[in-house]
Amino acid sequence: MDFSEVLDWIVAQSWSTGCVVGYGFSYTAITADWMAERNHVALKGIIPRFPDYDPYEDDCFPGGVPNAFIGQTWGNRVKDLDRNLLTLADGEKSPGVRPVGSNGEAELHAALRDHERVPSVWEGFRQVAFKDDRPPSWGGASMLDWSIQEVADTLDSSGTPTQTWGGWFDAGTAQGAIRRFLRQSYPMNVIIGPWNLGGEIPYDPLLGAGKTILPTTPMQQANDIRFADACFSGQAANEQGKVLHYYTLGEGVWKSTSSWPPRATRRRWHMANNFGLSASPGEMGFDMLQVALGDVRSNRWATNNDAGKVDYGDRRQFDADRLAYTSEPLTSDVEITGHVVVHLNITSTREDGNFFAYLEAVKPDGVSCYLTDGQLRALHRKVWADSPFSALGPQHSYLRRDAEPLLPGEAAILTFTLHPISARVPAGYRLRVCLAGSDKTTFANVPVDGEPPILQFYRGPAGCYIDLPIIEP
Repeated sequence: MDFSEVLDWIVAQSWSTGCVVGYGFSYTAITADWMAERNHVALKGIIPRFPDYDPYEDDCFPGGVPNAFIGQTWGNRVKDLDRNLLTLADGEKSPGVRPVGSNGEAELHAALRDHERVPSVWEGFRQVAFKDDRPPSWGGASMLDWSIQEVADTLDSSGTPTQTWGGWFDAGTAQGAIRRFLRQSYPMNVIIGPWNLGGEIPYDPLLGAGKTILPTTPMQQANDIRFADACFSGQAANEQGKVLHYYTLGEGVWKSTSSWPPRATRRRWHMANNFGLSASPGEMGFDMLQVALGDVRSNRWATNNDAGKVDYGDRRQFDADRLAYTSEPLTSDVEITGHVVVHLNITSTREDGNFFAYLEAVKPDGVSCYLTDGQLRALHRKVWADSPFSALGPQHSYLRRDAEPLLPGEAAILTFTLHPISARVPAGYRLRVCLAGSDKTTFANVPVDGEPPILQFYRGPAGCYIDLPIIEP
């Protein structure tokens, strides 16, 4: 609501043309989105770079799994701002908010005393399992109130031209960008590249070393300025439709489309006996997993906190402690573009749990490269049939009314999508799917107490499989 006042103030200034374009990065990208929600006559466009279209699903609770790393680190940093404390990237202390006017010191101290009573948002995160949970420390708000996705109709009525950016390896920003593209009707450019948060450090594990991936940061900034100029001139509102630009890993090529998902052929790969990944289901049986702990730190979630690099490295050591299913070498190049769908037939010794699936490309020398992953908390396994995003694969509401705990020892089906990706995997490579029950460096374990679950993943015609969206040549 502050933006109505801020935009009114800008328009009233002698230097103002009365035309404004909003801009932001990460957290301020989310606030730029809320600027459009005000439907102010002065706002001519917005440029949210790497925002969370839905903070619950894209960052804080992907698949309903509690992202403890983000919740604690970001929540406590926000609390430091309440205390007027901030450490800059180089380790230096920021001077913080500075007093203004003759009574500024007293007003600043009064504000700090008032803010000191506010709990860290992390306290609320620890009480959230569902989108509609309302922790007492949040003053009656839920994560539905944080989500610009929840006011999609209001945004459409404003018609605000938008250019937004996401990264294949930046938390859930690519997923959010694609959902925005599907859900919203206002003019937009959506740009998804092989980036960390901010788009400064590209990562393409399938591309040869030493190759420059465009656009560089200065080129991205120049593109934003061109879009802002088109907003000011009215061209963006009058001529711009909806276009999604995306980069394909391995191929090193940018592509554009006016519709999503791309036309693809679904190919099913079964988790087969002898830990094979096969087009045929093979023999009936099951593979057992005792939930283990730990993962790499340089991942898609860590970048969303510090805008650092993403490099999963060689995944073989990680895979050795989980269930890893590997295909025979590919006989031709395979392009995977869209949302991979995972179907798990499982039993568990506990009533709840986290389930992770990773898609990897294994080079001829054995190095296993991360492509994408997805997760689902078993409590949220009910499929939301009426979701506006069902074209992407099975969706979940994450609302309390739809909770479905597991019954220990009884078989259950979990089906969910991985984060979207576009990758061309060369002939001679193998595909690998890795299944896990935890990622201690990023996510809170579920259940939080008692013995870790013992999981059984079933094989055979009614067993576990993935569906890959393959772009035919």
